[in-house]
Amino acid sequence: MSIRVLLVDDQPLMLVGLRMVIGETPDLTVVGTAGDGREAVRLARELRPDVVLMDIRMPGMDGIEATRIVTYGPEAPKVAVLTTFDDDEHVYAALQAGASGFLVKNMALDDILAAVRVIAAGDALLAPGVTRRMIERFTARPTPAAASRRLAAITGREREVLTLIGHGLTNSEIADRLAITGTTAKTYVTRLLAKLDARDRVQLVIIAYETGLAVVP
Repeated sequence: MSIRVLLVDDQPLMLVGLRMVIGETPDLTVVGTAGDGREAVRLARELRPDVVLMDIRMPGMDGIEATRIVTYGPEAPKVAVLTTFDDDEHVYAALQAGASGFLVKNMALDDILAAVRVIAAGDALLAPGVTRRMIERFTARPTPAAASRRLAAITGREREVLTLIGHGLTNSEIADRLAITGTTAKTYVTRLLAKLDARDRVQLVIIAYETGLAVVP
């Protein structure tokens, strides 16, 4: 089944280019395009895409506010921010607003398409270079007592899994490291998302570093 994508950007040439590339990709389909945040919110509700590729700087409602509205609710689409601006302020604002991915426009097109697939599958993805900066920002703060208390809700094995997530391991790599099945590893990740009230894997990474389970190498 094809992944339904909504494109949001105030640059018509960007929309045309992405639409052409995605149109040639068998497992992706563009269901609509929008030139600003308000139109993105309207089309997201009408067209019910799987993934929204969202620019940040747009006239009227920007991509951060649009992301906050679009991602609200249990059946909301995933949002991948696709922007020229990868400064820290935009990264953190996008993730806090509910984005599952942060991509930059100078990435290879194949990498952008691959990211759409990853995010549609329920995972999260950040552009290279963004992850380390994000982690360093969080680990520069004192470990919050509230963050540490969150760990009281999880088991010892779940702590091990959370630590490995913090170090960037995939479910299959976690399974190999802990000598468990891939299905069991996925179950642990699902439990962690629920117990820690985390939206996606990016938030689990943040929690792992905030609580000191994972450290910057």
